[in-house]
Amino acid sequence: MTIDFNNKEEREKFWHSSAHLLASAVLKIFPNAKPTIGPPIEEGFYYDFDIDKPFTPEDLEKIEEKMKELAKKNDRFERKEITREEALELFKSNPYKIELIKELPSEEKISIYKTGDFIDLCRGPHIDYTSKIKAIKLLKVSGAYWRGDEKNKMLQRIYGITFPSKDMLDDYLNKIEEAKKRNHIKLGKELDLFSMQEEAPGVAFFHPKGVVIWNSLMEFWRREHFKRGYVEVITPIILKKTLWIKSGHWDHYKENMYFTKIDNEDYAIKPMNCPGHILIYKSKRRSYKELPLRMAEVGTVHRHELSGVLNGLLRVRKFTQDDAHIFCTEDQIEQEVKGVIDLIDFVYKKFNFDYHVELSTRPKNSMGSDEIWEKATSSLKKALDSLGIKYKINEGEGAFYGPKIDFHIRDSLGRTWQCATVQLDFLMPLNFELFYIGKDDKPHTPVMIHRVVFGSIERFIGILIEHYGGRFPLWLSPNQVMIIPISEEFYDYSLDIYNKLLSNYFRVELDLRKETVAAKVRDAELQKFNYIIAIGKKELENKTVTIRQNNKLIQLPFEDFINKLKGEIQEFK
Repeated sequence: MTIDFNNKEEREKFWHSSAHLLASAVLKIFPNAKPTIGPPIEEGFYYDFDIDKPFTPEDLEKIEEKMKELAKKNDRFERKEITREEALELFKSNPYKIELIKELPSEEKISIYKTGDFIDLCRGPHIDYTSKIKAIKLLKVSGAYWRGDEKNKMLQRIYGITFPSKDMLDDYLNKIEEAKKRNHIKLGKELDLFSMQEEAPGVAFFHPKGVVIWNSLMEFWRREHFKRGYVEVITPIILKKTLWIKSGHWDHYKENMYFTKIDNEDYAIKPMNCPGHILIYKSKRRSYKELPLRMAEVGTVHRHELSGVLNGLLRVRKFTQDDAHIFCTEDQIEQEVKGVIDLIDFVYKKFNFDYHVELSTRPKNSMGSDEIWEKATSSLKKALDSLGIKYKINEGEGAFYGPKIDFHIRDSLGRTWQCATVQLDFLMPLNFELFYIGKDDKPHTPVMIHRVVFGSIERFIGILIEHYGGRFPLWLSPNQVMIIPISEEFYDYSLDIYNKLLSNYFRVELDLRKETVAAKVRDAELQKFNYIIAIGKKELENKTVTIRQNNKLIQLPFEDFINKLKGEIQEFK
């Protein structure tokens, strides 16, 4: 059977099978290791092992070679169903498998997969033969708590990736090398955009040039939201515990929150903006004529994250959401959800992002009745279907208060990032007894649509740094124009150009250092300036500038250059 690697389900099946091959190889070399779980992930797979000592780089090399050897044996992935008692006996020496088995319904048949002499507890599915796995690369080792709980034992996690051909692996490894060059933490330091400090783990310090990017995004964001009828609000960062109990966050999200006491009363630092927006809605009597009310906030939130998962701007403890909550009637749901999707599509196209859509349904840890969840889920499906958008359904992965649509963008290296989300909520309005006066002069409960477009502003900037490799489009770039005079006699003309660009609101710098012109040009290129202008005798005499475009030097009258910059920015708008 041919493997369609463009199909996500096929890729996951291939990588899940590869995780079994990894576990088999580890046990060949380390017989006392205890395999726990080994799922496919976005790119590749991992397997967690309980082992006496950490795996070394040399161990990884040996395991990788053993995997290649086992793959060539062409063993079949054989599925078999056994009873609960048989499973407990089969895995009696592995407490992790025993724990998983005991959580399964007692009446359920348990499936196992055998590959060579390796047997694993697994639902599958898998590919048919190991020989389909032609190219193997183990990537790294990290620590991981059993089931992600820091109270449990620390395990050793091996990450790997495999492909049906060596060419595909080579392409992937080349992409990894390019990703290292584009790493947002590395570029953030080199371009002086932001830093992370020991004094505030998981919190970004944005430097002046990073703030330029932030403010440019916000200017764009505010312009587009104003066009679409949003009003902007600001809510407190700290609110009383009683509010979070009523919103449901206390019961369903408490472990991710920070707390404090003020005047002997319990308060929480907000992890989300929605309860604050609800209080603004409740601050006065509302009529159906005011709906839909599109309330937006660029709001700072704090969420507890383990130190081991913090990652520059991509995983932080304090971040800013481009949040909005739409209060509407049930009849307005489809129209409003479609409006949000249209905005998301418009924004992502500005950054040349492709995306795919996923719909997540009711999780186990949720509140509300089956009827409400069915109504909310069918409303989101209807909006997607009416727009002809294809989507994947993620069963049980919605928010605790409602189903959601997630947008996964694809960057210039082909990696995907979940950013925008649209969540439909019938429950919080009920919990807070929200109402509006309808046409019948009676109170009715509104519906809430929670949504973000960028998601976390910090994370979106991190993605953009890597997407553009630090070379931002002109409208977004903190380094638009660098002016380099050839010698001191051209300082006055260079300063005149500098001031005129500055008065036209362009981000411009003038390099008057006692360095060679070549060194100054090299430094400006490393700082990824959009335009580097060297000013000499010819430019002074002709009142021109010389720019590089499509690897050619072009001389332009200065006013034409100004108009070129304005036109480039106008194209974005």
